[in-house]
Amino acid sequence: MYRDLREFIDLVDGLGALRRIDNADPMLEIGGITEVAAGMPECPAILFDNIKGYPKGFRIFTNATVSAQRAALALGLDPHLRPLEALKAWMAKRQTLKTLDPVVVKDAPYLENSVTGDDVDLARLPAPHWHPDDGGPYIGSGSLVIMGDADDGWVNASIYRVQVHGRNQVTIQFDHQGRHGAMLSKKYWERGKPCPVVVVNGEDPALFIAGFEYLPAGQSEYAFAGAIKGSPIEVHPGPFTGLPIPAYAESVLEGELLPMPEFSLLEGPFGEFTGYYAADKRPAPVMNVKAIHHRTNPILLGSPPMKPPRFHFGLPFRGAGIWQNLIACGVTDVVGVWQHVSQLMTVIALEQRYPGHAKRAGLIAAANSYMGRLVVVVDEDVDPSNLADVMWAVTTRSEPSESVDIVRGGWSSGLDPRLTPEARDQGLTQNSKMIIDACRPIGWRHKYSKTSALSIAETRVIEDKWMASLRPTANP
Repeated sequence: MYRDLREFIDLVDGLGALRRIDNADPMLEIGGITEVAAGMPECPAILFDNIKGYPKGFRIFTNATVSAQRAALALGLDPHLRPLEALKAWMAKRQTLKTLDPVVVKDAPYLENSVTGDDVDLARLPAPHWHPDDGGPYIGSGSLVIMGDADDGWVNASIYRVQVHGRNQVTIQFDHQGRHGAMLSKKYWERGKPCPVVVVNGEDPALFIAGFEYLPAGQSEYAFAGAIKGSPIEVHPGPFTGLPIPAYAESVLEGELLPMPEFSLLEGPFGEFTGYYAADKRPAPVMNVKAIHHRTNPILLGSPPMKPPRFHFGLPFRGAGIWQNLIACGVTDVVGVWQHVSQLMTVIALEQRYPGHAKRAGLIAAANSYMGRLVVVVDEDVDPSNLADVMWAVTTRSEPSESVDIVRGGWSSGLDPRLTPEARDQGLTQNSKMIIDACRPIGWRHKYSKTSALSIAETRVIEDKWMASLRPTANP
């Protein structure tokens, strides 16, 4: 298992999935290259160096976990598993994870280089302008924001976006007031104090995944990341804040988050994972950066939202959650769940046992599908992770006049670009869900036309024996 981001990059390189690019411009070019690469079939990870305007060695790593292979690698799973098998393996591992508390170490590589006070200048670290209409450069698109509870000392480490506003100020955007970071900072502000805060740029992928998990209050993302890795996260107290900081972080900002609404700066807009902008500039809390620490030749972990199907993770973790929901509700014979279009489309594959089986599964998935508008239920002979196979089932096994249901008033978000302006203004973040039953009709499925396609098992046998011969070879 990797120890830090550098060792993870070495593992990615060993898989042949790393590309190195020199001389790219942080103004839109790095974001553009990242998005184009994420849309390629092989979806490589990118390590940018010799970035325009920055010394050699100040690097940016993108597309870290956007493929199923690298998401599996980050989770400590076999990266050679097929996508659906990797998701099953993660579900099994997730159920038995035993959290490991972080350990405090004496020395920390993140302190190899430090500047404080008037010497703080955020321009020393690359911060890309990711999308054309973004409100500014963002050093934090995959960064971990660390805060402590003013009452009980609980430490929260979550992913929030961080925009640079000058030599020593950034804004941290909490997407809603229910996020732990918003609640923890408010506790300090209500006591008339700024909130100590740390922004970690360049954490290892296990911490990145833990930061995206919506763990309950009181639970530790560090302990969760340690469980993923099978070894505790090594931390070292920040010299300014005293907060525990991953010792092998690439670069770190330490400082204070100033009370809102007395202090704020306009933040955004920022391209969202839907491929749209959700809002214009809005006031956001300001972090006064008191210290910058970084390893020699630091690496920024960049994970900007991109137009679907590109997504932060190549495995649909929320799809795994829906799979668990189905099991918990007693829906049997589910052989697979997957999500496409950045989790906006959910597919369930099951072996029908009784009339209403597919509809039951579809309704449960629709109820638990955040922002998604489309749920498709397919038979067990369709690989839900293969969108072409799913559409084959939709176009050959569903009858629109009989197979489609619409559920209204479903779970959505202010990020939904289809909300009307009036609904958005009123905070009415609901959408409708379409459920497509693309299974063979239960009443006469045994009389349905026999498929000429290879079964999933037959396909796997052929792939295992012949795939190497089918892949392109380099020209001599």
